[in-house]
This record gives sequence, C-alpha cells and structure tokens, in this order.
Amino acid sequence: MKGILITYNIKEAADEAAGLCDAAGYQIVYTLQHRYLQRPKYGISQEMLAELEEVIKEIHPDVIIYDEILKPNQNYNLASALHIEVLDRESLILEIFESRASSSESRLQVKLAQLRYEMSRARERVRLSRMGEQPGFMGIGKFEVDVYYNDIRHRMNMVKRKLEKAGKQRELHRKARKRLGFKTISLAGYTSAGKTTLFNKMTGEDKAEGKEMFTTLSTTTRRLNVTTVKDDSLFLMSDTVGFIKKLPPYMIDAFKSTLEELVYADAVVVVIDASNTISDIKKKFSSCMRTLGELGVQKEKMVHALNKADLAEHTDIINAIKALGLTDKKVVPVSAKTEENIIHLKRIVTDVAKSQYSKGYGV
Repeated sequence: MKGILITYNIKEAADEAAGLCDAAGYQIVYTLQHRYLQRPKYGISQEMLAELEEVIKEIHPDVIIYDEILKPNQNYNLASALHIEVLDRESLILEIFESRASSSESRLQVKLAQLRYEMSRARERVRLSRMGEQPGFMGIGKFEVDVYYNDIRHRMNMVKRKLEKAGKQRELHRKARKRLGFKTISLAGYTSAGKTTLFNKMTGEDKAEGKEMFTTLSTTTRRLNVTTVKDDSLFLMSDTVGFIKKLPPYMIDAFKSTLEELVYADAVVVVIDASNTISDIKKKFSSCMRTLGELGVQKEKMVHALNKADLAEHTDIINAIKALGLTDKKVVPVSAKTEENIIHLKRIVTDVAKSQYSKGYGV
C-alpha cells in the first residue's frame, strides 16, 4: 500500500518513522517533515494541510501515516479534510505488532494493547461516529457509549485472564529452572539493535533475524553455549521484544508477561547499536534505561554490549561509552556478525549472573 509520511525534520526521527512504515508494509511515496506536529485541530498547520491536499490529488495514496500520537478528534479532522485514512504512531506500531505476533501469548498481548488503544478512544469515537463515518473510523452504528465501552472492557478482561494463566505457567518454569540450578540471562535493548543476531551467536540458535523493527515479540529461551566457565554452572538466555521511543505505558503493560523475564533474570545484557551517531545512541539508550527502570530492573544486573562494533570506528565506540557514562568494566564492544568479543561478553555476563544468583535475585 502507498502512503504519505508526516514526520519530524530530524534525521533520526525521520529514519525511525520510515523504518516503522517499512516494517508495517507501507511504501512511502512522499514525506512531509516539520519541527512541530502537535497543533490542536489537525496536528499540522493549515499550510501543510493545503500542501497535502495537492500531493494527494497527484499521487493518490492509500493512507496517511502520522509520526505522532493523535487525539481522536485530530485524527477525525485530518481524515475528514483529506478524505483518506490516517494512522498515527500508536496505531502503526500496533499493526506491526499484529503482523509479527507468532505465538498464542504474543497474539494475546497484541490484542490487549489494541483493546486498550480502542478503549482510550471509545467515548470520543462514538461521538464522532454520529457526525458521519470517515475513512479509518469504523461505523459504530447502534452501539451506545456505555454498551460499546463495556464490550471493550469485557473483551479486555477475557484476554487478561488468559495472559494471567500464561504468566503463572512462566512462573512455574522459572521456579523449575531455579531448582535445577540454571542462571538466567536476558537480552534487552532498542528495536533493531541486533539482539536476535547476538542471541543466535551466543546460543547457537537459528532464530529468525531481520533489519526490520520488532522482529521479536515472543520471548525465546535457550541454553547458553559457555566454554569459558570453569565450574559446572548452567545458563539460559532469553531474547525479548525491543523498546522504542514514545512507546505508551499500556503497550509496555500489555507485554508485561514477556518483559518480566528481564526483572527475574540474574543478568541483563543491554544491547546498544554502536553504528548509530552519538546523538542517536544517547536517545535510544535513554529510552531503554527509562523502560528498564519502569519495569524495576536493577542496574547491578546490567551488562552493556555495544553491538555492530565492526561498523564503527574505535574512537567512536570510546566516545559513545563516555557519552553514556558507562565507565565500569561491564561494557563490551561486540559484533554478532564477526563474533568480535563474544567470548569476552559471555565471560562477563556469566560472572554477573552467578554473582546475582548467589544473592537470591531472580525467582
């Protein structure tokens, strides 16, 4: 499907927005950039709206993709003025999640996130639907506000109960691993940082990799291949869903049963894309650390891996480490592609896992 992208006039933001569109399967045929996308009525200015109207007449796109969170009335106003469906950043991410969900649990998590997105807009959507259906606005028809709202809440509760059941099963697995003496390690980081490639290299797994965002939505746990540990310690490693800027709390909460592996792990490898600019690295790192903090992951358990080191100059890596304030010994430049420092990373992360395990962290 052809789309027009409205995004910020900052390279990192524009590149990320384009990556999201590509991950969702949209071919961007025109991009409109501006420094401010939060005006009250349409999100954009009247001048930008006029420019869009002319562009739409020429290229006839299927959708407008708006790289910001739109209120229901803003979405409605923009769709009404342009006579075309408008997807904001949240709905675009939800589309990607839906297409990537492969396990029953991840599909439930995506469904919960979709329902929470819908519930937050339910009352306004009912009011707007009575003004006439517009592109992208489902016809609610006979539904009254309370009926519609309660229907969403009922479906949410059903999904929550199924996820709680899956969560209890996860807890049983964690306790069983603990009894057997397994130390657990989880990978975390910004989407597209190369977590899954690193996971495959460290475990010998052949899990699907990709440059697209959110390749991983379901947690995968495998035995860590370790030849550097002198004792008989056993280690498991888990790959988790990637983070992204402006990921709403309800989406994080929907994936709580997956992300809780980070909380209970004995060590967490925070994967950072060293090939990015210093500015981009700082922004993505800040977003990751904020999310990890919200989840309650302890900093003592973290090891930082600057992945894709083969694509960066040594001085750039040193500057990135300084810019992030990572001056301790738990920082390793690595390359999942060339296997640079993989053994060193294993040695550090297993030492941290054993140390935290002995303190009784995890479950």
